[in-house]
Amino acid sequence: MVDYDQMAIDLHAKHRGKIAVQSKVPLETMDDLSTAYTPGVAAVCMEIARDRSKAYKFTNKGNMVAVVSDGSAVLGLGNIGPEGSMPVMEGKALLFKELAGIDAWPICISAHEPEEIVMIVRSLAPTFGAVNLEDIAAPKCFIIEESLQDLGIPVFHDDQHGTAVVVLAAMINAVKVVNKEFHNIKVVFSGAGAGGIACAKILQVMGVENIILVDTRGAIYKGRGDLTHVKEEIAMTTNPDQIQGDVHVAIQGADVFIGLSAANLLTAEDIRSMSKDAIVLAMANPMPEISPEEAKKGGATIFGTGRSDLPNQINNVLAFPGILRGALDVRADRITMRMKVAAGHAIAALVDEPTPEEIIPYPLNPAVVPAVSKAVADAWNSETR
Repeated sequence: MVDYDQMAIDLHAKHRGKIAVQSKVPLETMDDLSTAYTPGVAAVCMEIARDRSKAYKFTNKGNMVAVVSDGSAVLGLGNIGPEGSMPVMEGKALLFKELAGIDAWPICISAHEPEEIVMIVRSLAPTFGAVNLEDIAAPKCFIIEESLQDLGIPVFHDDQHGTAVVVLAAMINAVKVVNKEFHNIKVVFSGAGAGGIACAKILQVMGVENIILVDTRGAIYKGRGDLTHVKEEIAMTTNPDQIQGDVHVAIQGADVFIGLSAANLLTAEDIRSMSKDAIVLAMANPMPEISPEEAKKGGATIFGTGRSDLPNQINNVLAFPGILRGALDVRADRITMRMKVAAGHAIAALVDEPTPEEIIPYPLNPAVVPAVSKAVADAWNSETR
C-alpha cells in the first residue's frame, strides 16, 4: 500500500512547500531595471492613481486570488492554526495555478473573530481579483462570507460552495441513472456545517423538497432548542415531516444519503432501510461514513466518496478553479447562485453516458476548467445584461 503520508512529508521537505514567485519580465540590463522599477514604474502608479480600475490592466490584480484561512477547520484535522493550515493553502494555490492559470497566494492569518477576519480581508482586497475563503469553522464562515459580499470582487467559500457545486453535478447524473426526479426524492445529510447547508440550499434550487440535515445531536427540525442561527434558518425550509432522532432514523426511506461528517457512521443495514436504488455519497475524509463494500452489501446502486482511489470522487477541485477563472475573466463582483448551478451542470455534462460507476468526471480531466469557466462567465453575463 502506498504511504502517501510519508511521500507528502518528503515532498514538502524537499521543495520547502509547493509554490514560488516567478517573474514575467527580464531583469538583465539597466533599461530592464528602469522600466520595471524606478523611474519608469512611477508613471504606471500615477495611471492607476487616476483610475483605480487600471490596476486590472497594469498589474496582476485580475489574475490573483487570496486563499484565506485561520486554520480553524482544516480538512478533518480540526483547529490546527494558521501555520498548520499552510500546506493545504499552498496546495490550493498550486491547483489554481496548474489547472486554471490563476496566481493564488496563501493568506494564513492569526485572527479568530469574524470581525477581525472581515477587516483583514477588506484591507487586502485592493491587491486581489477574488478571495477564496478556506477551512474556516462554522458558523463564523457564514458570517464572514456574507459580510464581504459588498467588496467589489468575488468572495467564495469553497468548503460551502465548491462542495455544493460538485455534489450537484454528481446528483444531476445520479438521479438520471436511477430514473428519479429531484422533486420526488428524499435526501438525508449527515453533517450540517458549511458544506452540508450549502449543498442543501443548492438542491432546494433544483427542486428537492424533502431534505433532512442531521448534526451530532440528531435531525434538525423547527423548534429544536439548541440550534445556531444558521441552523434555525435552514430548519424553516427542510425536514417537512419534522423527523426527530439520529441519522439511523432519518435515513429510513431516503433515496439519497450525503455524508459530510465522520467515518464508519453507517452499516449495510442502514442502506437496506433506504429506498430502492439508493444513492450514497459518503464524503468524510480520509475514511468515508461507510465503505463501498458495506454500502453495496446494503444494496446501494450508486456510491461515491471524496477519495481519489475509489470511483466517483466528489472533489472540490472539479469546481473552484473553473468558477474563479470564469469570474475573473468577466470581472464579476460576486458569485451568484445562477453561476454555481451553471457550474454544476457543466461538470455533469462532461460525463456523456452516466453509469453507477461514473457519475462525475475525473478531477484532473483537462476539459473541466474550460467548461466550468465558460458556464460561469455566461451565467454572470446573462444576469448583468
